[in-house]
Amino acid sequence: MPSPLPYKQAQVISNPVSGQGNGEGVARDLTASLKARGLPTELCLTKRAGEAQEIAQGLDEGVDLVVCVGGDGTLREIFTGLRERASGPGSVRVGVVPMGTGNALCADLGLPRDVDHVLEVLQAGKFVETDVANVNGELCFLIAGIGPDALVVQDIDDHRHGRPLSKFSYLPAGLRAFWKYRRKPLTVELDGEPLPDAYAQVMASNLIHYGGLVKFSPDRRLDDGLFEVFLFRDGGHLTVLIYALRVLLGLVPGGKIEMRRARRIRVTSEEPVPYYVDGDPMGQTPVEIEVTSVRFQLLVP
Repeated sequence: MPSPLPYKQAQVISNPVSGQGNGEGVARDLTASLKARGLPTELCLTKRAGEAQEIAQGLDEGVDLVVCVGGDGTLREIFTGLRERASGPGSVRVGVVPMGTGNALCADLGLPRDVDHVLEVLQAGKFVETDVANVNGELCFLIAGIGPDALVVQDIDDHRHGRPLSKFSYLPAGLRAFWKYRRKPLTVELDGEPLPDAYAQVMASNLIHYGGLVKFSPDRRLDDGLFEVFLFRDGGHLTVLIYALRVLLGLVPGGKIEMRRARRIRVTSEEPVPYYVDGDPMGQTPVEIEVTSVRFQLLVP
């Protein structure tokens, strides 16, 4: 007979259309398995954007485990809702069943997707602490990007029409964004220090794998109070194309792409430039990014 789980009460929050529509089935199986092990567990299947955040924010005080069954967007909503209970008395540990398109954390941390192995992770109770940043008032735990790749994110959002995403969605979006791109230099300040160069693209990241695939920063630490900042020197269409190829080939940093670490990042431009947070389009420059003192306890193998 399995050992009892080391929690008082659990909440499973799932985006039912994640995982090409398999999110609901996985969430129901996980909920049933947790109950079978004697852990009081409630399941919520979200129906709209923002609902996962509302549920996490309104959790019972007795809930000390939240499991996200979905993609990075659902997890970001849960983190946002749990900001007041990230650590200290009444803190909540967070488990993840990665069911999204990118699943950047899955690639970074080796998170399992099947229920049996997820139960083993929850049982063991091993966790890492992860930094989060404030980006113009929005929580960011993966990556914030300003520049051409934000055009890709915006294009995907414009053409999605409620359909599930796949990795193939990025190819036509990337081509359309490439032709839309117009040179709009970015000015950057890191921890109060203005940088002398102009940039075409800036990414502030707490990731190893960009998009869940390309290795960006293998030596990053989740809890060092800093984000890795990738700075792409200003340039036209050819330069941006070379940057895209370097990213796809994992040759970042390198060439005219520099990496620095910072706690506070400010990005401005004379003309508005789009930006995104954790895969969701958010708005336009200026962008203020600051790593906060909040850290979440994320359960890992």
